[in-house]
Amino acid sequence: METGKARRMGLDLPLGNDPASIRLRVEAMERLLERSFMLPGTNRPVGLDAIIGLVPIAGDAIAAMLGLYIVWEARNLGMSKFQLARMIGNVGIDTALGAIPLAGDLFDFMFRSNSRNLKLIRRHMDKHHPHTQVIDG
Repeated sequence: METGKARRMGLDLPLGNDPASIRLRVEAMERLLERSFMLPGTNRPVGLDAIIGLVPIAGDAIAAMLGLYIVWEARNLGMSKFQLARMIGNVGIDTALGAIPLAGDLFDFMFRSNSRNLKLIRRHMDKHHPHTQVIDG
């Protein structure tokens, strides 16, 4: 393991507090929570958020804590309180409606709060930290 990096899921994730490091960690967490596996037969990606949400109560609580990690990283970037409240609202809606048996599991599959929060973070970073932009191929 190199100094200043953590090896997770085959990725070298930086440990720094600079915007570029935070961006890489948030993108990796969103990928893990929302689109880390392909659902057989549907060609639709699904992540740990939907999978662990199948476990009653505890699964939704764990998924909420993992989603709040993204919000915590957004706070470290200096995002506004309004943006942070919006992100917490996304996680709250996902958690509250995801806790409903059966219907909540379908909702978890469709409502991707972490992807929505990543979009807010990217918009903030593209405006305030443009040097962190990555061109997707």
